[in-house]
Amino acid sequence: MSIKTNILGEIVSGIVNDRIEIIDLSQLLNESTPVISLPEPFANTGGFKFLPISKYDEKGPNFYWNDFIAGEHCGTHFDAPIHWISGRDHDGVDTMPMKNMVGEACVINITKEVDENPDYCLTVEDIKRFEEEHGEITKHSWVLVYTGWSKYMGNHEKYFNVGEDGQPHTPGISKEASLFLSIERDILGVGVETVGTDAGIAGTFEPPFPNHHYMHKANKYGLAQLTNLEKLPPRGAVLIINPLKIENGSGSPIRAIALVEKE
Repeated sequence: MSIKTNILGEIVSGIVNDRIEIIDLSQLLNESTPVISLPEPFANTGGFKFLPISKYDEKGPNFYWNDFIAGEHCGTHFDAPIHWISGRDHDGVDTMPMKNMVGEACVINITKEVDENPDYCLTVEDIKRFEEEHGEITKHSWVLVYTGWSKYMGNHEKYFNVGEDGQPHTPGISKEASLFLSIERDILGVGVETVGTDAGIAGTFEPPFPNHHYMHKANKYGLAQLTNLEKLPPRGAVLIINPLKIENGSGSPIRAIALVEKE
């Protein structure tokens, strides 16, 4: 069968002819990219480091290349279930089914609530209001929580928003919403604009970091530090994520993209 007449050919044709737009949902990855910082006595992941090898010079007159060092959970990144103790018997980045890297994006807008309260966490009521307007979230979907937080990416002070109490005050997902999405809706996982998929103060919740706990316990995934969510429709975009195939990896930096059909 010719690629011109099958469904894949239609997708390629749509991209080539600008009927389908490709939206980059990934932050720029460099040595200034913010990474999560845990309090003592916990160990922290490293940031991104660029190690030049040669650039058309005596070390390599005809070629330019570099080494880099990066934590698995650095920049726009993917959390595998084994990242958390509750998911320790589930998928790593090397064992997750390939089809789980592609799914519909359901974008829930809570920017108004977050503007009023930076600690705001997505609720089951928010999800049901979304479903009343846009239809029930289907199995094998990604739920992306649009908070507007990516606008602070270039300002570390605002991005982490550490208060006088020493706690970061950034939005997240409630325990109840995590359970509802992972069990009742059987989604692939959730995506956020903040440095991690839980609220900044989620270490004080019970259990601590409930989205990590319940999503990964259910063998679901997490995406963090996304951007450009305002360019996606509430329903209908196709999200594609592609973590590196790191043996026994708990996560990976990714280039997340979305396919959006133009009106």
